[in-house]
Amino acid sequence: MPIKLPSNLPAFDVLDKEGVSVMSEHAASRQDIRPLRIGLLNLMPKKVDTEIQWARLLGSTPLQIELCLIRMTEHDTKHTAAAHMEAFYKPFDEIEASGEKFDGLIITGAPIEHLPYEDVDYFEELRRIFDWTQTHVHSTFGVCWGGMAMIWYFHGVPKHMLPRKAFGCVRHRNLAPSSPYLRGFSDDLVIPVSRWTECKRDEIRAAGLPILIDSDETGPALVEDPKHRALYIFNHFEYDNTTLKGEYDRDVEAGAPINIPANYYPDDDPSREPQNRWRSHGHLLYGNWINEIYQTTPYNSEDIGFRTSDHRPERIRSRISSSILDRLATLKGALRIKSKSSVTSKSLISVEPISEGPDMRTQHRKKKAISVTQTTEGSRPSGGVTQMAGIVQ
Repeated sequence: MPIKLPSNLPAFDVLDKEGVSVMSEHAASRQDIRPLRIGLLNLMPKKVDTEIQWARLLGSTPLQIELCLIRMTEHDTKHTAAAHMEAFYKPFDEIEASGEKFDGLIITGAPIEHLPYEDVDYFEELRRIFDWTQTHVHSTFGVCWGGMAMIWYFHGVPKHMLPRKAFGCVRHRNLAPSSPYLRGFSDDLVIPVSRWTECKRDEIRAAGLPILIDSDETGPALVEDPKHRALYIFNHFEYDNTTLKGEYDRDVEAGAPINIPANYYPDDDPSREPQNRWRSHGHLLYGNWINEIYQTTPYNSEDIGFRTSDHRPERIRSRISSSILDRLATLKGALRIKSKSSVTSKSLISVEPISEGPDMRTQHRKKKAISVTQTTEGSRPSGGVTQMAGIVQ
């Protein structure tokens, strides 16, 4: 199935020529399918390049994807034409006011690692976005600086400056081969890395978060945050063949101190064409993420953030449900749990707030009481997404 893009977005023609299945908004409107709505909060300076990279990955899955481009409300970009931003991006204030909900959200990195989070001019709005994801997004993927900002906001895990830039194609280890996000992954893989900061392994584990992919050279790369229905990746599966080359050439031209990206050029010779050794794993990771969203997101988008159900095979569902109930039981006195016997063996877990006030985000942040009810699986509605939802907070 294709990714739905405006036909005049630059990514449309680029991906169409590459053979990626793309569909215009007009063509998609004629299909009786609910596509998965994925938001891209694009914090990168070169917006068009980033759009193409993410649309390429999302457009390679077998599901129809509707990509919504989002920008910070007050922050003005200096590297992308204002006309492009006006034509294709929605400011977050508009998204928030509309009550729109998303099956998935990608928060990109930004070249501001040297700044404390509080000194970033749009960080207060970003805090609002992080809170908003808990009631309006089913699954969030924080990338590089975006992932570091999320893990700091939700868990207090700090970023640390490195003595020199981690830069190149770095070998990593698959620590969680049974994770649904790493389905099909090899035990050893290469990921492009380009950052001046890191999150330390012991601090991530002290926060109770599982590390899925790790590297002896550059530390943790992929972290799961089940409570907040989020994944944090600090490296760049989305990069094109020449992205690291572009960064290296830019710094050399500017006279900035920069090392040749490791294990990127053949024989570390910048005059030779770099080779892509991460593409397949990039498609696997984001394809698996989209599949998990499809398997678990509510069919009715209004239920995103407030109801969770699961139509996966019982052996998988029961294992996940057990861990969910264990986590809920640890919220001393904050939860009221009730259960019903399932009429069939195909049951699902649904989670609903006990009461709905005007600001459900505040209720979720304060972990007010919820009821957990076990119900039976009904018939699946027609359309592109079955009636499902994700991991309980």
